[in-house]
Amino acid sequence: MQFRAIAIFLATFVAVSAPVLAGGLKIELPLETSSFIRGEHSDIASAQCLICHSAEYVTTQPRLNRVGWKASIVKMREKYGAPISTNQVEQLADYLVTFYGAAEGNQVRTPVSSNGIPASVEQPSSGAQLITKYGCAGCHQQRLKFVGPAWKQIAEKYQHDPGAAEKIIQQVKNGGSGKWGPVLMPAFTSISGAEAKAIAEWLLQQK
Repeated sequence: MQFRAIAIFLATFVAVSAPVLAGGLKIELPLETSSFIRGEHSDIASAQCLICHSAEYVTTQPRLNRVGWKASIVKMREKYGAPISTNQVEQLADYLVTFYGAAEGNQVRTPVSSNGIPASVEQPSSGAQLITKYGCAGCHQQRLKFVGPAWKQIAEKYQHDPGAAEKIIQQVKNGGSGKWGPVLMPAFTSISGAEAKAIAEWLLQQK
């Protein structure tokens, strides 16, 4: 009797599910409309956190102090393989505790480089260093399209365009979508002109 009941259930399930499976199941996710509060290091938060999470996921978390936010960031890097550099752990912790932190314990680190110059003043000199600084590898790879186009694809697209560097600079600073598909690239509004130029020049060499 039990076997008969199971057989009837399976037959009914197949009969009901077959039209759906045959026609394909289409799921449409809601558009992402939320974003992080603009401020120092918000560009890095957008580049790193939005690889896996929506902005709402982060902004609806409990308002942690700096220790709590840093522990969460370290977990994302060490347990889940998020491509966050050591310096970005501190920068992200600074950002999150400033804009989404608890009322107490919001001690923001004063970034200082190895030579004693504030990190906000000292800028990496090469495009490769800036790619790491801003977490670009979280969405781009050298030769294969990932979330966004590969470095090689970008260089090939603009190889005969005399205005290529300026177009890439504007894309980096303003973000947007449509040139490479519907995926939205966050705007890096706080990046300096010199940094954006260095990134553009580096990208155009990746052939």
